[in-house]
Amino acid sequence: MNDIGTIKHKNILFLQGPMGNFFKKVDDLFAKQGATTYKMGFNMGDSFFSNHTNYIPYRDKPENFSQFIKNFLIKQRIDKIFLFGDCRFYQRTAIKTAIELNVDIFVFEEGYIRPNYITMERYGVNDFSKISRERAFYEKLDLEEVPEAQNVHYSQFQMVSSAVLYYLVSNIFQKRYPHYIHHRDFSAMKEAFFGVRSFIRKLIYPLFEHQYKKIVATELSKKYFFVPLQTHNDFQVLEHSEYKSVEKFIIEILESFAHARTSAWLVFKHHPVDRGRKNYTKFIKEQAKLLNIEKRVLVLYDTHLPTLLKNAIGTVTINSTVGLSSLYHNTPTITLGNAIYDIEGLTCKGMRLDDFWHKQDSPDTELLQKYKKFLIENTQLNGSFYGKLPKEFQVLKPQ
Repeated sequence: MNDIGTIKHKNILFLQGPMGNFFKKVDDLFAKQGATTYKMGFNMGDSFFSNHTNYIPYRDKPENFSQFIKNFLIKQRIDKIFLFGDCRFYQRTAIKTAIELNVDIFVFEEGYIRPNYITMERYGVNDFSKISRERAFYEKLDLEEVPEAQNVHYSQFQMVSSAVLYYLVSNIFQKRYPHYIHHRDFSAMKEAFFGVRSFIRKLIYPLFEHQYKKIVATELSKKYFFVPLQTHNDFQVLEHSEYKSVEKFIIEILESFAHARTSAWLVFKHHPVDRGRKNYTKFIKEQAKLLNIEKRVLVLYDTHLPTLLKNAIGTVTINSTVGLSSLYHNTPTITLGNAIYDIEGLTCKGMRLDDFWHKQDSPDTELLQKYKKFLIENTQLNGSFYGKLPKEFQVLKPQ
């Protein structure tokens, strides 16, 4: 599924990739292999991180983009499209049009398996993925060792600096793309504020939480359920679940937990990306107090994730990739949204949340190994958007 096929003599379009130079580097490699490449962007940030010799700006209104991309694909005889994410407006429109014209589509996303992997699938990722969710499909696969992933030397500095430059340039030259719509708040000032606040909180939170890693691994071990929170604007939540906010998810968890009459604890953990943007602690404590369970609810920020996973009775998530990590730690997991790993034998698929507090099904170890092997071989690339390029692309470079 992640085999890009022949590159030489193909016409390839890169459509607004991740912030930074990732698509620019892949563009250069493909061009050296004899492909004719184009990069289409929708703001000055896209332009800044592109090769200007083949850059196509779209400055028109969103409602005209469908016809624009259709005309472009036909006129340039595009064979393959590479893009990042499949829920944003421009990406969804391009995918729909490309399917109608029988153009190959390759969608990038953060890795299903982390670290050292990024995701690339044909036609869609996450709930739009075409991979099977049937247990029987994976049971038939051979169980073989998967080669260890190479360290991709992910650079957080590169990621942060790319984001800062992207937002800054886009905001300064916003008038050049007057009709652009972003999938989230597009203010450089706000992003800078969130970035600074996130940095400060990252320094402060460990001072208050250093004892919890030991407590979770000792006196609380196997006495709590773990709830990893997803980002407030995660398309996984907004598009691939019935929840329209993280708050609604939190309320459902707390109410169900309160009615379960269990003596266990409930441990929430904030998503690190939301560190500078959201703090649900007050909200969670207020709701827990209303349900008279505040003494058994703990809210954390930066406590070691693997420790939290392997010492939990079970993990409750919407559809976060943390759910996959939970399975790797042999921790029973239930998903309340649409998740690619919500498969009978892996998760507690089909179980009611109210029942999960009392009885959990552990993942089938052999089935999980087969599933992981399939994921790596068919959807994952050993590389980083802010580190080494995937080896699958590096071999394209002429010797």
